[in-house]
Amino acid sequence: MGVKKSRGAGAKGASSFAQYRILLAKDLRREVRSREMLVSMGVYSLLVIIVFGVALSFARPDESFGQVCGGLLWSMIVFTSLMGLNRSFAAEQENGCIEGLLLAPLDRGVIFLSKATSNLVFLLVVEVIAVPLFWVFFGSYASPAESAPLMVAPLLLGSVGIAGVGTLLSTITSRTRGKDVMLALLFVPVLFPLLYACVAATTAAVAGGDLLAESFVTSLALAAGYDVIMTLVSWVLYDFVVS
Repeated sequence: MGVKKSRGAGAKGASSFAQYRILLAKDLRREVRSREMLVSMGVYSLLVIIVFGVALSFARPDESFGQVCGGLLWSMIVFTSLMGLNRSFAAEQENGCIEGLLLAPLDRGVIFLSKATSNLVFLLVVEVIAVPLFWVFFGSYASPAESAPLMVAPLLLGSVGIAGVGTLLSTITSRTRGKDVMLALLFVPVLFPLLYACVAATTAAVAGGDLLAESFVTSLALAAGYDVIMTLVSWVLYDFVVS
């Protein structure tokens, strides 16, 4: 009996992982073919950078710019992620595809994990392109500290939290009137602790010095704790929300 139970549990786990791979591959293949989300997010991030550049075009280069560039960088990431999350369920909403997906014998948690992973992949791809462009535009205002490469850590943690919680919120607002506004109204307050921690860690990494020693590790710990707790909560609530 013990052997049979263990085999059944293993088969069930393998089945869930297979479902996850199939759903994730579906989202990735669709995006590779259409490139709708990546192109829209990439163009939007470029426009945000240009607007910031125009707004700061009359500013004088100053070392204090390193203390505000973290906020500017994460403003671009937030606006870009909102654009992608609003489009993440667009294909499923067409012709009632989401109903067919829910009628299939799938674990709703697997649907959440696959969609969150695809959103994370798309956001990271855009960040790989947009973050270097950000420094091309604004690198002349202030030279980043030698610890600037450490900003990769808050970027990764922030992207994980945005993808996890954002997938749940985009599901909630996907059928509402004015879903773009509703998603933004829910997204910013819920993600505020994560955004605050990531901005603080990014600013500390770019500015370096005493600021790095004071707030970088603490901010990273706050962001990591937020990711773990809120992603688990989103995964648990997804069955109820999507139903």
